[in-house]
Amino acid sequence: MRLGIKKNLRFYFVLHSAFANFAKNIIHFFTSRNMMKPNTLALTTLAAVGAAQHATAQMQGRPNVVIVIADDMGYGDVSAYGSSTIRTPNIDRLANEGVCFTDGHATSATSTPSRYGLFTGMYPWKNENAKILPGDAPLIIGTEQFTMPKMFQHVGYETAAIGKWHLGMGVGKIDWNRPISPSGNAVGFDYTCLIAATVDRVPTVYVENGRVVGLTDDDPLFVDYENNFEGEPTALTNPELVKTQWSHGHHDTVVNGIPRIGFMKGGKSAYWKDDEMAEYFLNRVDSFINADRDRPFFLYYGLHEPHVPRTPATQFAGSTRLGPRGDVLVEADWCVGQLMKKLEEAGVAENTIVIFSSDNGPVLDDGYDDGARATADMHDPNGGLRGGKYSLYDAGTRVPMFVYWKGHTRHVVNNSLVSQQDLLASFAQMLGQPTPSALDSEGMMDTFLGKNKRGRKDMIVEASGRLAYRYGQYALIPPYKGKKTNETDIELGNEDDWTLYDLGADKAQQKDISKARPQLLKKLKKRFLKKVGTYYNPDTAAEVLK
Repeated sequence: MRLGIKKNLRFYFVLHSAFANFAKNIIHFFTSRNMMKPNTLALTTLAAVGAAQHATAQMQGRPNVVIVIADDMGYGDVSAYGSSTIRTPNIDRLANEGVCFTDGHATSATSTPSRYGLFTGMYPWKNENAKILPGDAPLIIGTEQFTMPKMFQHVGYETAAIGKWHLGMGVGKIDWNRPISPSGNAVGFDYTCLIAATVDRVPTVYVENGRVVGLTDDDPLFVDYENNFEGEPTALTNPELVKTQWSHGHHDTVVNGIPRIGFMKGGKSAYWKDDEMAEYFLNRVDSFINADRDRPFFLYYGLHEPHVPRTPATQFAGSTRLGPRGDVLVEADWCVGQLMKKLEEAGVAENTIVIFSSDNGPVLDDGYDDGARATADMHDPNGGLRGGKYSLYDAGTRVPMFVYWKGHTRHVVNNSLVSQQDLLASFAQMLGQPTPSALDSEGMMDTFLGKNKRGRKDMIVEASGRLAYRYGQYALIPPYKGKKTNETDIELGNEDDWTLYDLGADKAQQKDISKARPQLLKKLKKRFLKKVGTYYNPDTAAEVLK
C-alpha cells in the first residue's frame, strides 16, 4: 500500500537522516583503523555528509520557492498587461504587488524544451532530444545532470513537482504497470505527481513518484504512439464516442469523449477526469505545503491550462464570453488564488517567493474545434505581439512573468530582457551555491526581486529547433525554409532572408529594418552566429504537429 504524501515525505527524511548517521559511523570506523583510502566512494560519502551538515546549518531563514508555469498562456491572457477582455485578479496581484516583467521569456516556443531550459539552466537547442515529446518518451534530463531542484535539495530543501511534466519518463518502452524509473524524482524532486506529457496525449493517467495512480492488476495499461491495439476504438473508427470534436491531429484513442494523440488500451480505473484536474493537483499542492517540516520547500506547480483540450470545471464553464479557452484562463487564475490562499493559511506566505510564468506563447486552435478561433476578434492572447506558440516571432517566447514575495517585493515594472532559464543561477546566488561553468543561466537575483532593473544583454530563443536572436530591444530572425504557417495558422517566422525588428518602436514586428540598418544587421548576425555555431541550419524545418 502506497504511503500518503505526509507519511511518504516524513519517511524520506527519517531515512535520509539515518543514512547520514550511518555514513558518518562507517567513515569513523575506517579512519580509526587507518583503512580509509581517498577513493571515489569515500570522497562522495564525505561530500554528501558534509553537504547535509552544511545544509542543516544554513537553511534557517531561507525562503520557500514556488514556480507556477501555465501551459500555452499568452502575453495578452492576463489583465496585468492591460487586457480588458479577460480578468485575472489573482495573477494580477503578483504583478501589482511584485515585479512585473514586460520582456520576460521562456527559452522556447514549445513546452518540452521550455521546461528543460527552466530546470537545467541550459539552452534546450543544445540537447537534440529537447523537442515536443510523445507521452511514452524517455526522460531527457540526465540523472547526473545539474538541475534547479537538485540544487535546492543539496542545501536542505524539500522539493516537489506537481502538475504538467512533459520531460519524459523511464528509458523508453515504458511498462506503465511497474514502477517507472527514472521518473521526475531522479532529477531532484522528493515528491512528484505528474501527467507524463500533455492533456491531449495518452496516457491519460496521473503518475505519482513513478507509479500510475489507481491502476489495478486485472486491467493493465498499454500505450503505443505508432500503432493502435487490435479492436480498440478511435475517433476515426468510432466517431460516435467523440463529444469534443477534433480539428487536426487528435483522432486516436478517445477518453472521456475526447480524442487524444496516441493509442492506449486498458488501465481504465486510472483514467483522470479532465474537468477535475485542477482540483486534483491543488489537493496535492495543499498536502505538500502543509506537510510536517522543519526546513524550507521548493515547489514546481505546472498548470495544465489553457492547453487543449479545454475542459473547465463546472464552476467555470460558461463564465466568460470567450468559450472554453476563456473559461480555463479564469480557472488558471483561480488556481493561483487558491495557491496563495493555502500559503497564507499555512502561515508561510511571508517566507515564500512565488514566480508565475508560462511555458510558451498562446495558440487558439491547437487540435480541437472548441470555438477558440471565433474569439480572435474579441480577445488578443498575444497582447499585440506577433506569432504565438511554435513561432520565432516574439509572441512565441515572450510570456507573462511576475515575481512576488509578500513583505519583500514592491510593485516594479521592469522592461529589461530576462529569461526563465536565469532563475537557476539567480537562486544559486541566493543560496550561495556554485553552478557549472557551462550553464547558459545568468544570475540576477536582485533583478528578479526588484532591487534593480538590469537584465540580459542578449539571448537565443528557439521554436521547434529553429533559432532566433534577441539583443536588447532588437529581434533578429535568420532565414529558414519551410511553410509560413502550420495547422494552427500561426506565423512560424520562416522568412527568405534575415529580418531585423526594433521592438522598442515596433512591438508587433511589422517593419523589417534590416535594409535601413545594415551595420546593426551585420553586428547582430555576427554575434548570433558566434553563439550558435553549427546549431543554426537554414534547412531546419518546424516539427510536424502530431
